[in-house]
Amino acid sequence: MSYLETTHNVYKEAALTPDVGLCCTTNPIWELPGLKIPRIMQEMNYGCGSTVHARDLTNNPKMLYVGVGGGMELLQFAYFNRNKGGVIGLDVVDEMLEASRKNFIIAEEQNDWFKSDFVDLRKGDAMNLPVEDNSIDVAAQNCLFNIFKSDDLKKAIAEMYRVLKPNGKLVMSDPTCEQPMNDELRNDERLRALCLSGSLTIADYVKALTDAGFGTIEIRARKPYRILDPKNYPTDELIYIESIEVAAIKDPMPEDGPCIFTGKAAIYYGDEDFFDDGKGHTLLKNQPIAICDKTAGDLQALGRDDIYFSESTFHYDGGGCC
Repeated sequence: MSYLETTHNVYKEAALTPDVGLCCTTNPIWELPGLKIPRIMQEMNYGCGSTVHARDLTNNPKMLYVGVGGGMELLQFAYFNRNKGGVIGLDVVDEMLEASRKNFIIAEEQNDWFKSDFVDLRKGDAMNLPVEDNSIDVAAQNCLFNIFKSDDLKKAIAEMYRVLKPNGKLVMSDPTCEQPMNDELRNDERLRALCLSGSLTIADYVKALTDAGFGTIEIRARKPYRILDPKNYPTDELIYIESIEVAAIKDPMPEDGPCIFTGKAAIYYGDEDFFDDGKGHTLLKNQPIAICDKTAGDLQALGRDDIYFSESTFHYDGGGCC
């Protein structure tokens, strides 16, 4: 049995019998004004964070969500696009698609604004999306990409890039791990399906996105997720897993490489009202500005004694230098 077959079976079981502990989301389940999320959707929230951010969802964006779970984030996305088929929900597991359909009926009863046909549920896998080129404004996946092995991950990211419009966003939440994992953990198909042993380092995760052509990467959150301990897992050391929330933007790749925002900021405190580096970056006096890692390196290389640089916070919420 391949690891993808194991994953299929795990989520088939989770669709037929909701498993509250399957994934442990690190976010509260927030409800917008007039939005009620059915309890069954909350119980089937098989993610590790949130991909729903209001600032991404203005002007009725066309949306794609891969790996539907119980439909909770699809319902949240539909809140921002109340048009027939405005949100596409895609899954390879028939039972998960059927569970979402049933859950949407409950959501209709609890939300007078919502109609099930706002969401276009389709069967398909992440490596061969049944979606047209350049047709999606915002694509999302939650706790899915970490399951894929390297070659399959490249295909999945390339497919997301293909379907996004120019300047479209791919919004993601996935577990990451900075510690090495042994081969027994990496090759355990069930642990990989449970979003535990397939975790990449943040650097490798970002590289997979930029290798696909995404010109801007925003790391929006980095939070504790799980522990793999020697008593319960085949490891000699305790392994700490985090979850990150990331947005990758399909904008042109800069000649000097991608802009990667990891939550760094610069503060100019010199004698003038502002500092202009001549490369499109203006720092107002005593006003912090978010900067990508590339800009941080360029500014630090100037050797000035009147600019302060913060470390990466791994929290970025816009307003940056690029």
